[in-house]
Amino acid sequence: MCGIVGYVGDKDAYPLLINGLKRLEYRGYDSAGVALIGSQGLRIHKCQGKVSDLEAHMRDVDRSGNVGIGHTRWATHGAPNDVNAHPHVSTSGDLALIHNGIIENYAPLKEELRSRGHTFRSETDTEVLVNLIEDIQRSEEVDLPEAVRLALENVVGAYAIAVIDRKSPGMLVAARKSSPLVIGIGEHGEHYLASDATPIVEHTKNVVYMEDGEIAIIDRTKGLKIRNVKNQEKTPFIQALEMHLETLEKGGYDHFMLKEIHEQPRSIRDSMRGRLNLAQGEVVLGGIKDYEQKFVNAKRILILGCGTSWHAGLVGEYLFEELARIPVEVEYASEFRYRNPIIHEDDIVIAISQSGETADTLAAIELAKGRGATIIGICNVVGSSIPRVTHAGSYTHAGPEIGVASTKAFTAQVTVLTLMALMVGHKKGTISGSRFHRLLNELDAIPSKVEQVLKNEAQIKYIADIYKNATNALYLGRGYTFPVALEGALKLKEISYIHAEGYPAAEMKHGPIALIDEEMPVFVIATKGASYEKVVSNIQEVKARKGKVIAIVTEGDTVVKGLADHAIAIPETPDALVPLLSVVPMQLISYHIAVMLGRNVDQPRNLAKSVTVE
Repeated sequence: MCGIVGYVGDKDAYPLLINGLKRLEYRGYDSAGVALIGSQGLRIHKCQGKVSDLEAHMRDVDRSGNVGIGHTRWATHGAPNDVNAHPHVSTSGDLALIHNGIIENYAPLKEELRSRGHTFRSETDTEVLVNLIEDIQRSEEVDLPEAVRLALENVVGAYAIAVIDRKSPGMLVAARKSSPLVIGIGEHGEHYLASDATPIVEHTKNVVYMEDGEIAIIDRTKGLKIRNVKNQEKTPFIQALEMHLETLEKGGYDHFMLKEIHEQPRSIRDSMRGRLNLAQGEVVLGGIKDYEQKFVNAKRILILGCGTSWHAGLVGEYLFEELARIPVEVEYASEFRYRNPIIHEDDIVIAISQSGETADTLAAIELAKGRGATIIGICNVVGSSIPRVTHAGSYTHAGPEIGVASTKAFTAQVTVLTLMALMVGHKKGTISGSRFHRLLNELDAIPSKVEQVLKNEAQIKYIADIYKNATNALYLGRGYTFPVALEGALKLKEISYIHAEGYPAAEMKHGPIALIDEEMPVFVIATKGASYEKVVSNIQEVKARKGKVIAIVTEGDTVVKGLADHAIAIPETPDALVPLLSVVPMQLISYHIAVMLGRNVDQPRNLAKSVTVE
């Protein structure tokens, strides 16, 4: 959840840390802080609020120093306030530490440390860890890297940490387990540290993605060394970043979310590039090529995800069952590991995560992997944890998604799932050659059709203005569009704080219809397809109760248009591909309502982008 930055070099660290924290603020924005080591020794500055509040707080203080660490927080242990903000310092004031993750056994450690004379100012588990390191450093008479290593042997939980020591002013020590850390290798001995590559890309393209159980020792004079918790030296694997600075800027849009909605024609195309070959009439997914036969022979597919990724997985269920005729179960990763699931060695498990760091999904993967299943990952972030622990997989190539509410990640994930289902169905012979080629052509046309949908933004904004003061909303869909109804409701909840629920349209009669009155907006996906007539009947049921219907319809539709209060047209496309188009108006409706209500669209309250704790 939280964002970590660090710098060791000859430049002033503060500007680099602050800019890095701004890049990482989507990971948490309850409080922020920095620790700097310079001619004035070790100095800590932190406060509740956003990075801009920290900037204001530090306007008139000494900000010099060539070594520093910074943190932006999403609160787990302890309320968001000045005291609980990171960095945390040891009892002596010599050590400062920042942390992303949860130390599960912090309570007994805290009691033991208290009995040994350590004092605690905050409610956080992080303050326990920095005092544990100091206690070992002094009692064992070891240097900072060894004290960190020994401390981590006593820790249960997940962590990405960075520690600096007033007595070792040229050194930064970092370590990770189940939470991401990446090191940037700059010129002239400079090194950068961050939770992901977004703060690093403007300084260097050369990075090292730290592995679980690794400890990095970054020294201004000796450079970078990496060892593991068993004290074995590791050779850093340096790779080039595939990220561009312009993708991290708003590019003239008011918010990252709006920019990312409008990037979907490109991100969908990028997710297909090199994979969908119309000339050869084939789908080639290089990342899973060695596992194609396992897909073909699979008796069952399990799809794991959380939030928006779970909704994408539901679309995948329809795709694989229809096109490849393989039974599919879609599971909340957060529930999967706690219900003793039945997993077979011939199962395929598809794990979906935008960040590739979702803690619940990682834990579910480890469970399934331990029972012999083949694990396939679908992720957006290169070098993240899920691609490392899965057997194979495909990146979505959506590009950085900064807005906390996922938009282009969803359509990119659905695009990759569509390619997988088409590939497996074609190899199994469960879809005809003519239908396979027709769907390839239709999928290839999706980016230009999304562009057409985006041209309706003015109409969608007008509709948003009408319903911005609603206190509840229903979203209805059938078949392939039921997961889109769930996703539409989630978007409205996430960024506008309006209560919304998604349902299969036919289930409305089994309870939700009781909520409908003349104040209730009901968003219905009513595109032409297998369930069209049934959805028309559902709309009539809503209108009979004086509900307000906003319908997503196929271009040229007159029946639903005549029934609905508002109709948003999308280009005609096969049922299997409708989610890629119908979700876009849902995203825009939510965005414009949230803006009109004055919400912080990119940083909605209580949420963070990368959920790295359970």
